[in-house]
Formats: sequence, C-alpha cells, structure tokens
Amino acid sequence: MPLHFDRQYAADALAELDVDRDALDGDVLAAHQRVLNGETASPEMLGWRQMLLDPDDALLESVADTANEIRERADALLCIGIGGSYLGAEAVMQALVPPFSDDGPEVLFAGHHLGPDYHRRLFEYLDGKSVYINIISKSGTTLEPALAFRLARRFLEDRFDDADRRIIATTDAQRGTLHDFAVERGYRRYVVPDDVGGRFSVLTPVGLLPIAASGVDVRTLFYGAVAEARELTEADASHPALQYAADRHAFHESGYKTEVLASMDPRLTGIGDWWQQLFGESEGKEGKGLFPVTLQYTTDLHSVGQYVQQGQRVLVETFLRIDDADDGPAVKEEDSDPDGLNYLAGKPYGFVNEKAYEGTAEAHAEGGVPNWTLTLSRLDAETLGRLLYFYEHAVAVSGTMLDVDPFNQPGVETYKQKMFSLLGRP
Repeated sequence: MPLHFDRQYAADALAELDVDRDALDGDVLAAHQRVLNGETASPEMLGWRQMLLDPDDALLESVADTANEIRERADALLCIGIGGSYLGAEAVMQALVPPFSDDGPEVLFAGHHLGPDYHRRLFEYLDGKSVYINIISKSGTTLEPALAFRLARRFLEDRFDDADRRIIATTDAQRGTLHDFAVERGYRRYVVPDDVGGRFSVLTPVGLLPIAASGVDVRTLFYGAVAEARELTEADASHPALQYAADRHAFHESGYKTEVLASMDPRLTGIGDWWQQLFGESEGKEGKGLFPVTLQYTTDLHSVGQYVQQGQRVLVETFLRIDDADDGPAVKEEDSDPDGLNYLAGKPYGFVNEKAYEGTAEAHAEGGVPNWTLTLSRLDAETLGRLLYFYEHAVAVSGTMLDVDPFNQPGVETYKQKMFSLLGRP
C-alpha cells in the first residue's frame, strides 16, 4: 500500500488507559458518516472532498498550460500568500522537487510574514531576473500578502512592458478587492472555491499552479488524492485515517495535550508545517484540541528530544517516514577506523535513518509517549496526494468528534482586529 499505518505503540497505551475500543470505533464511524453525508457543522465547506469525487480535468489542463508558460519564460515565480495560500504548495515542492535543482524557475514566497529585511532583500535578489507573480488571496485585503503584492506589482511594472501578463491572481470567483482589481487590470485569474477553506486548498489552483510551475505532475498528485478519497468513501473503522482520528480523540479525552509530528526526512518538513496549520486551525477552538507541533528528526532529537523523552507526559507523537532504507550514499570502510564507524561499512544512509527511527519510537513509547508511524512506500506525486487527503479527512472526522466546526477559524480574526486598531486603519 502507498501509505502504511502502524499504531502498535498507541494501541498499547490505549489498552493501559482501558479505552472501550468498540465504543470508540462506533463514534469515529458516526463522525465519518457525517463528513460523507455533509452533516458537519459547516456542510457548505466540504468542497475539498467533493472536487475529488468529481474531478475537473479541464482545470488541471489549464493549470498545466499556464505553468508551462511560466517554466518557459521565467527565472523566478514569486508566490504571494499566507497560511493555506502557501503552506500546501511549499510542502509539496519541498517533498518532490530535488534539492539543488536548476530545472525550471525558482519558486519563492512573499507575504507570509512581515519581516522587513526579507522583503527588501527578496526584491534586490529578483532584480535582473525574468519574474512572474502568483498573488493568492480570496479577499485581497489580508495585510501581509496585500503589502507584498503592492511591492511586487510596482517591481514588475517598473521593469516589464508585459507586467500585467506576468501577474496571475488566484482569488474569489465573483467579488473582493483582488478580484475586482484583477478584472480591471486584465490579470489571468484562477478561482479559490467558495466551499474550500484555505488550509484545505492545496489541491485547488491555490496550490496546483505553483506546484505545477515547479515541475511536479499535478494531475498525478490530484488523482492520488482522488484514489484516497474514493477509498475512504467505502471505508470502515479499520481504515488508517479513521484509526488515527479515533486514537487521537481517545488520547485527547484522556488528558493528553500535544501531538508531535516528527518527520524522519527533511523533504517532509514542509508537510509537517502544512499539517500543523490544518490541525491547529481545525481543532483548536472552544478550549479543545491537541496542540500540533512539528519536529525534524534526528535534528531535533538533539534539541527538544530530552523533553519528549522525559518531560511532562502530555504528548502523543506521529512519526512520518519514507520506506527508503536502501537509499543514499553508503558508508565506506577506512583502514584505521578513526571514528569507530567501520561497523556501518556498506550500509546506506537510509538504513541508518531507519534504525534511528526504530530506536526513537521504542524509546519514546517506553518513556510514556504513545506514538504512531505513517510510512510512505515511496515519495512521489501519487503517494503525496494520498497523504494530503489522508490528513484532510482525518481532521474533518476528529474535529467532528470533538464537536467543533473543523472548517472555521474565528480566533484568527482577533489578532487582526487588535493590529488594525494599532495601525489606525479607518
């Protein structure tokens, strides 16, 4: 199977907590059916699922055509957006675009924070390059991307006679500041669907256009998610996504507070960042939800690994890994064995990483951290598409089990109100 889910250490912990598994399976199936039947708190926001059950091949072809133009004409594509408007695309590209590659345009991001030095240096770096812009915002008024777009638009207009051709707006279909401005200026437009929230939008043009421009086959990515969605339509409580949702709920109800997503390969770090927003915004409301934290192992075993092993016992953990034990450069034998590593001679990096994972999972379980492992059989577009939908469906179900609305984020507006008041916005 493309995704393999191992829940042994979590199951052992739940058995010690005396969780009624039959009742838990019944609860997760009830929540699952509510998602399938459109009986969630916001049934109008289930487009992330419906679009996979009824694929729009013409849209995929249009995205691919625009991406091909960008790849042919641009040295750099600047994607402007924040939150779900960039995290999904960045995650997929980090996973699938080979590092140190010069195939196609460099994809850069702006408007995802307010760092002044970053944005100054970004436009200095872009000077002299052939640049396209993809501005991604449903409203066009979110402060961070709106400010960056002002800078970027002026940058293009000062340098290119065809600046308007080089700007592509991904925004609301019919209304909003960015929609109206894009129509006025004649920008090409793609639609952020009304029934898809930002954190679920990676498989819409929000994510698909920049991903395609990076050289990833978005049709294969999309249809990987289609396959996972169709499989889950017929699933029972034994499906890994539902087991994961059920286990998480049981730990939440037993007093656990935090979930760590530990990626065992740096190519998956961006998936962790995307997962963190997906689960944090979907579940973190009304005083509920596991706090999502993403770590990179083995790197972070040398920073917060001590806390995970022996700190407060309020953590659960998911290991996200790739089945690649035979990959990477092999350790070479040296005559004098100066570092004592000849016992690893002939072993590839992937084998060493696998044993690091196995030892860590066992150690953390023994230290009181229940954990699961989600293994990708290979790292390709199809498998990653499946993974994206796996998490989207799981959080819809787990949020429904918590009796919160998985598709709104009212708390996000609070900081904006305070910030705009301090800035003196009319």
